[in-house]
Amino acid sequence: MNSRLLRFCSLCGVLLCMSYFQEVWADTAVVPPAPNKGDTAWMFVSTVLVTMMVIPGLALFYGGMVRAKNMLSVLMQVFVIFSMMAILWALYGYSVAFTEGNPFFGGLSKAFLIGITPDSLAATFSKGVYIPEYIYVAFQLTFAAITPALIIGAFAERVKFSAVLVFMLIWFTFAYLPMAHMVWYWAGPDAYTDAKAAETAAATAGFLFQKGALDFAGGTVVHINAGVAGLIGCLMAGKRVGFGKESLAPHSVTMTMIGASLLWVGWFGFNVGSNLEANGLAALVFVNTLLASAAATLAWTGSEWLVRGKPSMLGGASGAVAGLVAITPACGWSGPMGAIGLGLVVGAICFWSVTSLKNRFGYDDSLDAFGVHGVGGIIGALGTAVVANPALGGTGVWDYVTNAVGEYSFTTQLTSQIWGVAICIVWTGIVSFIAFKIVDMTIGLRVSHEVEREGLDISEHGETAYRI
Repeated sequence: MNSRLLRFCSLCGVLLCMSYFQEVWADTAVVPPAPNKGDTAWMFVSTVLVTMMVIPGLALFYGGMVRAKNMLSVLMQVFVIFSMMAILWALYGYSVAFTEGNPFFGGLSKAFLIGITPDSLAATFSKGVYIPEYIYVAFQLTFAAITPALIIGAFAERVKFSAVLVFMLIWFTFAYLPMAHMVWYWAGPDAYTDAKAAETAAATAGFLFQKGALDFAGGTVVHINAGVAGLIGCLMAGKRVGFGKESLAPHSVTMTMIGASLLWVGWFGFNVGSNLEANGLAALVFVNTLLASAAATLAWTGSEWLVRGKPSMLGGASGAVAGLVAITPACGWSGPMGAIGLGLVVGAICFWSVTSLKNRFGYDDSLDAFGVHGVGGIIGALGTAVVANPALGGTGVWDYVTNAVGEYSFTTQLTSQIWGVAICIVWTGIVSFIAFKIVDMTIGLRVSHEVEREGLDISEHGETAYRI
């Protein structure tokens, strides 16, 4: 009887122990990370803001600067480019830019968005923090859409609509996607657990990421990339009929000011959204974006006032955009005073680039795509090495292995930034030249002089922006 009681008690003890350990194991089981709802909500807002930058922001900014007979053609180009890039991004663009492949191109494992579900997650810049991958896809889509649209400002009023679309298809595939992969693709912060793991993870990153180039929101990927492509385009397309002989003044500076304002507001989504999280660093990016653009507006306006005797609204709007361009690569590493300094420098230099530099070489960059985005992007990319320095109020660069700000070397960082600028100029320059050449040899780049005189609105689209 005692032995039976003993066995019964032993069995009860085993069952109790098993029950206890089951509860412990359940409590300590690995729980899949859940996206933060605040971060996710901010990314929805940011994506809408960047969409607003393109349509209607960029469309009105550029549209106001052309002559009335070409207003609708600019609106149409921006609108259709945005739509076309959105589809290409979903078909293969996202996969080529943001999956592992080689240092220059990603793979096709997520072509057609295969494998992405509502439960799929994308890493942010904090360990253990994620957002839904679908909203990351949509956010990056807007970047892929605005960048090609920026290019048209360089050769506005003289290039065929069909030529624009074919060029954009080639350029997006072989210039934008590899630049996005080279600069922004990495394994994510959770891969950097120790020095050895960090070395392994870094080996899978994009070429310029491995070089240490900093580009928070697109100084190289977006602005230098588009600006240089625009310069190649305006040189290959040739000057507008009447350039340097007739007035080619903007038909509506009012429209341009509205467009610039929409760009400025939308840029908070562009820059702050690139942080991928709604936190203190995002607040710093917000302040930097605001201050840099304000400083550049004052610098451009002051420079124009000093040189030409009168400050113009067109100059003020252009200065604001130049400041936004320059702070884009630096906004997550600069301090507020660095942002103001960068804005003052870029405002003055970009004014010089669209007046003295353009006149000196005689190229017809219609709406100053290169003068603002190309030159401003170069200043911002190189200036990032200066304003990121903790000794000058910058944040420094985060070391994910030590989970602290790393030791900062200005010379090393400047070298990395030069790598980024140089590779971008050479890569997009070559791709752009080849793409424009292919288009010119097949369907032709320019409309006829007669069509150009009549205006692209009627000849290319069969309608006008205004009733006459």
